[in-house]
Amino acid sequence: MTVNIITLGCSKNLVDSEHLLAQFRALGYRVLHDEYKEPADVVIINTCGFILDAREESVNTILEYIEKKRLGSLQKLFVMGCLSERYRKELNDEMPEVDGFFGVWEMPAILEAMGNRIDHQLLQEREVTTPAHYAYLKISEGCNRTCAFCAIPGIRGPQQSIPIDALVRESANLVRKGVKELILIAQDLTSYGIDIYGRRALPELLKELVQIKEVEWIRLHYAYPTGFPEEVIDLMAGEEKICNYLDIPIQHINNDMLTSMGRGHDREKLEQLLHKFRLQIPDVALRTTVIAGFPGETEEAFSELMDFLAEFRFERLGVFPYSHEEDTPAHMKLKDVIPDRVKSDRAEAIMKLQQEISFQLNREKIGKSFSVLIDRIEEGYYVGRTQYDSPEVDNEILIPLNGNPLKKELMVGEFYQVIITDAEAFDLFGQVEQEE
Repeated sequence: MTVNIITLGCSKNLVDSEHLLAQFRALGYRVLHDEYKEPADVVIINTCGFILDAREESVNTILEYIEKKRLGSLQKLFVMGCLSERYRKELNDEMPEVDGFFGVWEMPAILEAMGNRIDHQLLQEREVTTPAHYAYLKISEGCNRTCAFCAIPGIRGPQQSIPIDALVRESANLVRKGVKELILIAQDLTSYGIDIYGRRALPELLKELVQIKEVEWIRLHYAYPTGFPEEVIDLMAGEEKICNYLDIPIQHINNDMLTSMGRGHDREKLEQLLHKFRLQIPDVALRTTVIAGFPGETEEAFSELMDFLAEFRFERLGVFPYSHEEDTPAHMKLKDVIPDRVKSDRAEAIMKLQQEISFQLNREKIGKSFSVLIDRIEEGYYVGRTQYDSPEVDNEILIPLNGNPLKKELMVGEFYQVIITDAEAFDLFGQVEQEE
């Protein structure tokens, strides 16, 4: 019997799908992931319910597979994840063709609906669906923050950190499958460990993970500025395995906006942390996200944000037009009065500025040499990344298949020393250095 899991949304959802795939494979099922052409007996859609666009994608995917079930091309259809957690009753009422809706904590119930039981001995096992050389490592679930714009605490619940020893075992299992890069993810890396150890334990976890011989890169995603454990900066500066890279969403820089958003810090504290990174790790790549058009964002506040972004020059940046999400503090207390057109215009202005910054920073890399991990081969190029780039969201290094001075094929999942020969706003071009 074939089970196909379709994963929508973030990398945290992907990890959930990989754990579930491992359970099904151990039970003797044939497993597929994100397979849209090959038929399957059972399809499980792991949904995202974070913002409107994600919800629409999830609903459209469910409707697509309801139609396939109606036509007889699959036997069972289940839906799991954030959309199910957030709107289970409404989905049940509107989509009776679905055989079951399950929330974010209900992997055992999904297996039971298929007549099986969860194998607790496999809880650290995963069916890796990323390229074999990298994998996401989810170190906690849920969030205790109260950001006004965010629905995640209501969907995923309070923070639940995974113990260090369990994460080390999971990492050991991953490297046995060929993983060389661990990308640590959570709703909030900064608070990891408080709920189980009574302290911020991210530094302790990193000290354990760097001991795993086969791990070559460790990358940190989704750190919250307030309370960030600054020992991590020292570890990053002194430990080669920890990439000089951090994803640290700031959302805004104006104090009124930060207060209204419930971020728990002001501009001064935020800048102190960011400049400490730049001071102690001069070549650090900082990725951030900001929100355009949050309720109450005046032209002056937006201009302050633009001026800060132009001055600080984040290496990587994403922007979201504000989405007025129900069951969030902002939805309950604030009016969404900024027109969608204004939100979009502000978001476009931010990305235009970031494109210029990224182009300037990339041009400065021409002639320099970097260690590059090859991710894939595509359209006449080897496509790789430096330690300053995360998969799918950041810059890529394009190395022509032809004209390779090594006179041999490069291998996906291997590291090569590459000289940058040209640069665009979000891509770099390079050539592998000749071996001595």
